[in-house]
Amino acid sequence: MPTTRLCLALCAVLGASSAQALDWSSTAVSWRYGTQFAEPFNGQDIHKHILALTHADGYQYGSNYLNLDLLFSDKNDARSLGSDSGAREAYLVYRHTLDLGKLAGHKLDLAGARGLGLTAGFDWNSKSDVGYNSRKRMLVLGPTLMWEVPGFLNTSLLYLHESNAPSGPFAPISQVRGRYTYKGHAMFNVVWGIPVGGASWEGYANFIGSKGRDETGAPTGAEQNIDMALMWDMGRQWRAGVGYQYWRNKFGNTAVTTGGKGYRASTPMVRVEFKL
Repeated sequence: MPTTRLCLALCAVLGASSAQALDWSSTAVSWRYGTQFAEPFNGQDIHKHILALTHADGYQYGSNYLNLDLLFSDKNDARSLGSDSGAREAYLVYRHTLDLGKLAGHKLDLAGARGLGLTAGFDWNSKSDVGYNSRKRMLVLGPTLMWEVPGFLNTSLLYLHESNAPSGPFAPISQVRGRYTYKGHAMFNVVWGIPVGGASWEGYANFIGSKGRDETGAPTGAEQNIDMALMWDMGRQWRAGVGYQYWRNKFGNTAVTTGGKGYRASTPMVRVEFKL
């Protein structure tokens, strides 16, 4: 699979290059909580606590971003059949952006943008739940524009190579054998962190194309995932704020394939963060 090998090679090479001295670095741990999360095929509102470790840094030729979410659901997203314990999930995102202007040694002439980059990275997850037990693996590769704004605003057009190996107990998931690879598809990604008065408005938006048919042969749909927060500095390295997530056709599941259950989430959240 040429694209897979290329993306893995770029991640290794670009990640290794960041071992040089860092120009800046930021690491934080945070907690988020909401009561209106949703999961496909599940018609109930789900309460989730989310603990996160987030790291970002910049060096001579680019930047790194890493985020690990640990998600703890209540019993409405059960860990196993008949259990009062909620599902547990780990979701890891890594991105490296190589700044092509810095690599060339001069600023690129781009109207409204401060730079053009090449982004490569991966998503990885593992979840224990009653029906699916996701084991997602996804590689990403594509160009990124870094816009000239207060704070930062980056837009990327990424090619996605995604696979999964679910091990849920229910047919037809139980009939899936080995790792299933979806059709290659595109994602338009927006990431921002912009000062607003005495606060910071930050988040991401992913607009993801259909990835063909899923493991069961059902068609997938285009996906929209928008997650944002307004955060205030509380002093002594603490920040707190409110957030909101809108997720439609979650993981490519649509109103038709889910019978209208859990394919869309509209979730207010509270958030607390401590900078290390």
